[in-house]
Amino acid sequence: MSNALLEAFVALQDWLLAHLLEPVLLTLGLGSYLEMAFDGVEFFLCGVLQITAAYLLLRPLEALRPIEVWPDRKAVRVDVLYSLLDRLGIIPLLVFALLAPLFVSVDGWLRFHDIIPPQLEDLVPALEARPLLSFLIYLILLDFAEYWRHRFSHTLRWWWALHAIHHSQRQMTLWTDSRNHLLDDLIGGFWFAVIALLIGVPPGHFIVLLIAVKTVENLSHVNARLSFGRLGELLLVSPRYHRWHHAIELPEGRQYRFGCNFAILFPIWDQLFGTQYRGQAMPPSGLSHGPLAESAAQSGFWRQQWEGLRALLATVLPASSPPQTALAHAPTTAAPLPTYTADQQRARHPSETP
Repeated sequence: MSNALLEAFVALQDWLLAHLLEPVLLTLGLGSYLEMAFDGVEFFLCGVLQITAAYLLLRPLEALRPIEVWPDRKAVRVDVLYSLLDRLGIIPLLVFALLAPLFVSVDGWLRFHDIIPPQLEDLVPALEARPLLSFLIYLILLDFAEYWRHRFSHTLRWWWALHAIHHSQRQMTLWTDSRNHLLDDLIGGFWFAVIALLIGVPPGHFIVLLIAVKTVENLSHVNARLSFGRLGELLLVSPRYHRWHHAIELPEGRQYRFGCNFAILFPIWDQLFGTQYRGQAMPPSGLSHGPLAESAAQSGFWRQQWEGLRALLATVLPASSPPQTALAHAPTTAAPLPTYTADQQRARHPSETP
């Protein structure tokens, strides 16, 4: 059964490449990119599978055990758009188009100087016979790097101006993971790819590692009363654990740019570096203050992208700061959007689907 599914997947990948991408690339004189295009088709198909699986598995959890139920889910729709752009490869393709020339140059320079980044299998030959163990080690190393990328995106003022878009969502759901400014995605993609290059991640592992990270991030943002238990939450970031990272009211002594629970996959990094908070409640999510106007936080894709750029410019060019908004002077706590119990919501909107 599994072999048949794998063969069908590869056959579809070959068909899409041969009938859609290859003619275009050859016409444009970009035949040298065919191998990369093949990997891109694989990423697209894996994205379709991943986002389908996330919806089928996680959306029922949100419907059955919601943390919050909202009378109007309009704010969720933009996150669905973000997810489709991200998971189906549109944003990764943009990142690739911008970064590919740089990586080709770096790779050429390294090869010209006979410098080949060592892989784990070169350093520990025994891993050649243990691909799963090798994959897990690469995953741990990349997650360690992702912890610091995430933490820097809060502590560096200019980066926080972009990353605040991700935190501005009051209606956090499984779709919220992909809610990022395009520049934030570009920086994150560059970071992930450079670390993968430096530690010698094999090309065959790269896409699978990326999808593994994205899948857990979908789970950690889900609007469901779900925890992994005392032991499980020590091992993997859960929705309850990550919700404190998005909380409107952060734990005492924390601030948004110096918050808590930055780990992407493994909570051990927060424990080691003093950023862990293991609250038992499921707090409302969102921002009560920050670099974004409140209207932009609840608006559409392009408005959020524009406001993110304005906030970024305001950190480096004070004279270009946007006009002050009510949000800029908001208190450190704010009331969440109206919420209802699951039964009340079904009575109000019996046919509504997220």
